[in-house]
Amino acid sequence: MTTRRKRARRRAWAASAVGALIAAGTTWAVQAAPAAAAPAAAGCSVAYTITNSWQGGFGADVEITNLGDAVSSWSLKWTFGSGQTVTSAWNADVTLNSSQVTATSLTYNGAIPTGGSTSFGFNGAVSGSGTATVPASFTLNGVACTGATTTTPPTTPVTTPPTTPVTTPPTTPPTTTPPQAGQGRQVEKLDRGVISVRSGSGNLVSWRWLGTDPDNVAFNVYRGGTKVNSSPLTGATDYLDSGAAADASYTVRAVVNGTEQAASPASLSFANGYHDVPITPPAGGTTPDGVAYTYEANDASIGDLNGDGRLDLVLKWYPTNSKDNSQSGYTGDTILDGITLDGTRLWRIDLGRNIRSGAHYTQFQVYDYDGDGKAEVVTKTADGTTDGTGKVIGSSSADYRNSSGYVLSGPEYLSVFNGQTGAAMQTVDYDPPRGTVSSWGDSYGNRVDRFLAGTAYLDGQRPSIIMARGYYTRTVIAAWDWRNGRLTERWRFDSNDSGNSAYAGQGDHQLATADLDGDGKDEIEYGAMAVDDNGARLWNTGQGHGDALHVGDLDPAHPGQEVFKVDEDTSKLAAWFADAKTGKILWSNPSCGCDNGRGVSDDVYAGSPGAESWSSGVSGLYSVGGQNIGRKPGSANFLAWWDGDPVRELLDGTHIDKYGTSSDARLLTASGVHSNNGTKATPTLSGDLFGDWREEVIWPTSDNRALRIYATPDPTDLRITTLLHDTQYRTAIAWQNTAYNQPPHPSFFLGDGMPTAPRPTVYTP
Repeated sequence: MTTRRKRARRRAWAASAVGALIAAGTTWAVQAAPAAAAPAAAGCSVAYTITNSWQGGFGADVEITNLGDAVSSWSLKWTFGSGQTVTSAWNADVTLNSSQVTATSLTYNGAIPTGGSTSFGFNGAVSGSGTATVPASFTLNGVACTGATTTTPPTTPVTTPPTTPVTTPPTTPPTTTPPQAGQGRQVEKLDRGVISVRSGSGNLVSWRWLGTDPDNVAFNVYRGGTKVNSSPLTGATDYLDSGAAADASYTVRAVVNGTEQAASPASLSFANGYHDVPITPPAGGTTPDGVAYTYEANDASIGDLNGDGRLDLVLKWYPTNSKDNSQSGYTGDTILDGITLDGTRLWRIDLGRNIRSGAHYTQFQVYDYDGDGKAEVVTKTADGTTDGTGKVIGSSSADYRNSSGYVLSGPEYLSVFNGQTGAAMQTVDYDPPRGTVSSWGDSYGNRVDRFLAGTAYLDGQRPSIIMARGYYTRTVIAAWDWRNGRLTERWRFDSNDSGNSAYAGQGDHQLATADLDGDGKDEIEYGAMAVDDNGARLWNTGQGHGDALHVGDLDPAHPGQEVFKVDEDTSKLAAWFADAKTGKILWSNPSCGCDNGRGVSDDVYAGSPGAESWSSGVSGLYSVGGQNIGRKPGSANFLAWWDGDPVRELLDGTHIDKYGTSSDARLLTASGVHSNNGTKATPTLSGDLFGDWREEVIWPTSDNRALRIYATPDPTDLRITTLLHDTQYRTAIAWQNTAYNQPPHPSFFLGDGMPTAPRPTVYTP
């Protein structure tokens, strides 16, 4: 394990120059043609541009044009002026020896044909009061570049498309200094998220109590310019404005120590009980075997993509011929859109023909990993992926699909995209790699391409990226950090490593991230096994693969958190409830002789303390002690806090029900929408997205022309911090789209008889 982690760190360092760039102000550089080939025996020309500067630092773009014979790799050298150094680079490996700078090509951009160009960039530092200067001369592979040395890039477009991502540096210096001790965890700097939901003849106005607010903050609510509450509100963060017009607009102002603060942004209107975000489906197409397809809106995630404090959406589009891994056949491309709440599309990323479409292929994470105030988008990519600015990653012409539609050869990448522009900021080799297809459990391409993804606070303060492959047999989990414009691999867990063999075949069709052992750092709950924050083994029940798991403080009388999981293997337990720190099974259901494919755990019934658990293959509803306490709910799918009490409701298909001992009661039937993922019947996204702590649900409209967001019209008397500032819940929103989607759980017990909800210790960028 130790040796492999050292190797992983070396690989990550070598790969970190592939395209590292922080999210601030990123755009793509335009590849340009060679400068006029004047006395061109020189062999090369260089365009060196100082793109921006700040106190003590600067950014630069460098474009090399090859005027001589084609080269298969390159090394560009120059001399820095006094006091200049390199701090980070992308699209090249840049080193400094005294004042001598050497930039060398990477595996994907070493070849430059005669007349061709390639580009790279870097951030640098300048000591004292000095300023960055343009070098006087350059050499390429030992040959002086006398064709031209300019401070502006050529402007004539290249006639062939670029084959590698080219990026420009940030417009401001990195803002990713680690937090000081005691500040807690990094979270998003959100606005109030004010919404107005039609409720009878009035409007329910709801807003966020932020984790960074004072505990005793109060609020005033304004309809237009008129305050509607008689005195500052100190209870729940909602207000029923009786008799108000459905289209009334509201703002909320915090009151701190008796002083009213600035007004929030205006409310988002749910005048019909829902809010529609317009979307535009991609054009359909035809596969090589002549099958036509169109597109349907599928899973989504949230993040502040542009840094305005308002959450935006990242939507995954599926072609109508998407496949389960067990099914052969070509598919259309998977497409991601970045969308604001008014329907403005910020960008569109096409993952290309070499990423197959289906629930197990594309797991995308949306989160502000570097703390610059804007979310990044991270996902697996391949040759032919086109980023949000139209630039192609790798080869635009490569097609690795076999005659059965599987992609079992060719390079695999991990890319970090700028949330505001969709530009690919860095692309590295995907870890874990495919290797030998049959080593994952079969030879035709089913189990090799089972991917999971998540986000975890592995250091207890800042979020890291989790990318994983395999769970039927071999299991590999890689943890990555995105810091200062660079991806680095933190650790790698492999069931093939010495001592880990018992962890093979223990994964689920999902994962969860949470502080399982109470040490302040997050672990990865992968199914019947868990991995510690440092990539070491934590525990393994040996109960094997399954389709659903839940992690939370499910039993408030038991120390720490608990795990409820269902199993697929007919020789194993049908379901079990375990201590999250040790994996000790506290109670279980014996084998049902079936694939127990659905299971849920949360407090849905006030008549029994703590969470209730149930599953599709076992009769009855089970208490935290494992006793059968009666009729199980009519669905075993998603959950949502919808009405005013802390008992959670049942979300399934396009409706929400409240559990009862004799029958479920319908609370909402959504209109004109569809659920996703076939028989899984899951929403596009659900969670505490806006307003107070209750949860919203997003479904696509039937024509896939809008994302319809439903919010509760019911008041509550419970005052709870926005669940988005509980990092276990927030990371669960991030991984909700992973494979078999599951609902989020906070780090504390939220249910009947709960104590006052805890306040998170967090900070914002």
